[in-house]
Amino acid sequence: MKLLITGGAGFIGSNFIHYWLEHHPEDQIVNLDVLTYAGNPANLADVANNPNYTFVKGDIRDAEIANKLVKAADIVVHFAAESHNDRAVLDPGIFVETNINGTFKLLEAARQNNKRFHHISTDEVFGHLPLDEGTFTEETPYAPRSAYSASKAASDHLVRAFNITYGLPVTITNCSNNYGPYQHPEKFISRMITNLIDGENIKIYGDGKYVRDWLHVQDHCRAIDLVLTSGKIGETYLVGGMTEDINNLTVAHFILQLMNLKEDRIEFVKDRLGHDRRYAVDWTKINKDLGWEPEHSFSKWLKETVEWYKNNESWWRPLKDEAEATYKKTGQ
Repeated sequence: MKLLITGGAGFIGSNFIHYWLEHHPEDQIVNLDVLTYAGNPANLADVANNPNYTFVKGDIRDAEIANKLVKAADIVVHFAAESHNDRAVLDPGIFVETNINGTFKLLEAARQNNKRFHHISTDEVFGHLPLDEGTFTEETPYAPRSAYSASKAASDHLVRAFNITYGLPVTITNCSNNYGPYQHPEKFISRMITNLIDGENIKIYGDGKYVRDWLHVQDHCRAIDLVLTSGKIGETYLVGGMTEDINNLTVAHFILQLMNLKEDRIEFVKDRLGHDRRYAVDWTKINKDLGWEPEHSFSKWLKETVEWYKNNESWWRPLKDEAEATYKKTGQ
């Protein structure tokens, strides 16, 4: 089987490529990535010479490239997206361009060639929840609150519309917040770890009581594998971790403990505009229908993540200066 992976040089996409080549070594992968700041060829340096892996630098909005690569594939797995909320505050337009227009161009190519299309989305399309009740399910109404989540919501609707209108064979996964190896140091967990390695403080937005459902990227990759091989066409599956109601401040304390550092390394900073209060994902459906569940606890995966960043400073060091420049623009 031949898979076209979009955005495969990014965090989740590159982890998925590693995962797929390991678990399906007979398959071929073509990775289409325009290599924005978040697309890093170093993520895939160890598979660059694999005969079953091909990299193509290109934009998903380029209809000619999209048509050519989709036509030659059996399945399209669409990771490519602008995904960082802080950047969405600074430049919402690029989120519309990539996440909506880019997805549309890929869907058109898939429709013309009648190809299976799997769309990677986010739980943020559902908005946010009160601190003390509720979870997102596949039936939760959409209520995005940022340019990022609104653009992903629009792309989800396009994918479903192509399934209903044209019969395009599609599936969607809406995942919670991912963490793990190869995550850009602008993101919450990776930034905390790299700041501490650099002797800097952990910076926490607002009161620190924002709750996220943390999903390790390897667990996410296993979920996508199950949906691709056993999922029902036209269905959506929510994928979450085992961290319901663990707030950002608690995550910071966990990381400090793992790194043997004192709690005075936490620094509270001005809150982000439109900051969602709480996400909580009910992954009963994918568990019941496909047998998926997280492989390890949050504490075990978090310990492995801390160790990875300690041991791979040469990977994240070149990325951190640019990330810090972005935070300064938002006043953080």
